[in-house]
Amino acid sequence: MKNIKIIGIAGGSGSGKSKLVKNILSEIDKEKISSIEIDSYYKDLSHLSFDERCQNNFDHPNSIDFKLLYNDLEKIISNQLVKIPIYNYKTHTRKKNEFKTIENVNVILLEGIFAFHDKKIMDLMTLKIFVDTPSDIRILRRLKRDINKRDRTIESITKQYNNTVRPMYIKYVKPTKRYADLIIPYGGKNKMSIETIVTNIKKNYI
Repeated sequence: MKNIKIIGIAGGSGSGKSKLVKNILSEIDKEKISSIEIDSYYKDLSHLSFDERCQNNFDHPNSIDFKLLYNDLEKIISNQLVKIPIYNYKTHTRKKNEFKTIENVNVILLEGIFAFHDKKIMDLMTLKIFVDTPSDIRILRRLKRDINKRDRTIESITKQYNNTVRPMYIKYVKPTKRYADLIIPYGGKNKMSIETIVTNIKKNYI
């Protein structure tokens, strides 16, 4: 059985976590490494109307199904095949009959704002990385992403940022930086840090 390693990657929305993961994955054999977005474990709100779903606070830890995530990580560590949910940001629901399959890898990159929120999940991690990016840069990145990829308006993005994203980051996300083994400024744009992480993974985990 493989000794599977989990690397946690936390940080605020728009900090560059996803870009960091993408750049790491591009440097390592895809048969040996895979990634999981914690956003995939947003609780399914399909039983609610679309307007009701839009009122949900997606920046609060209660929006995440940590129990299901933990169970899936346990299965991965036990070398079992796992089907990861795929979340639809436009409808705030999980896609039906669509999954991301993970099997037979050496390393999992677990990425999300709440990567370090649940102690049981954090205890499964071999390495914890926090992506630390100034708030003005994060909001600009979020604006660009949500307009281009999630069909949001500037008004809705600004309202959500002020009402939930910023206060929840201060309350729940920023304090978890103290758990990090490695703090990376600017995320995926920090080439030196990416090279260091990739070298570490290849040397110690694969």
